[in-house]
Amino acid sequence: MNEIAFSSFKNHFLIALPALRDGIFTHSITYLCEHDAKGAMGIVINHPIDMEVDEILEQLEIDGQIFEHHEPVFAGGPVHTDRGFVLHRRDQQHWEASIEVTDTIALTTSLDILEAIALNRGPSQSLIALGYAGWEAGQLEEELRQNTWLTLPASEDVLFNVPPAKRVDAALAALGISFAQLGSDSGHA
Repeated sequence: MNEIAFSSFKNHFLIALPALRDGIFTHSITYLCEHDAKGAMGIVINHPIDMEVDEILEQLEIDGQIFEHHEPVFAGGPVHTDRGFVLHRRDQQHWEASIEVTDTIALTTSLDILEAIALNRGPSQSLIALGYAGWEAGQLEEELRQNTWLTLPASEDVLFNVPPAKRVDAALAALGISFAQLGSDSGHA
């Protein structure tokens, strides 16, 4: 039996190549939180929507909320756009519904992290998105073979410190290129 080894792109960026003009994925950079033989899941990190974090937190009616969360909320992907996903730095606090992406990054979907953020007791750095990007088993691999995406190792600096509009070029700078230099036949890094 001849099996092909599986290569995970967990903790990688997917940068949509210019030929991909599919709504939310146009000129996008997605952080992959999970990728295994069953499929992949990620958060688009450079498409803010017209909403600030305070607006989401206000809907939760948290006693003692501190209104100073002016960071944008992101369109994280086309799946479950009514659900919030918090991509954040890991710390000593343990949140109810978290998946560990790396030793320093986690993805949390529980209300307790939003309550902590509202009270300025949340993670040191976070990104809040509505929805996520998901791929069934083999789907992402097929899209990669079709040169839909450029993959490269993720950078926490790009993830948390670079302004959203500059994240694609900041990630590509690690390769010594810019988005303008990409062609539709580009591929893996």
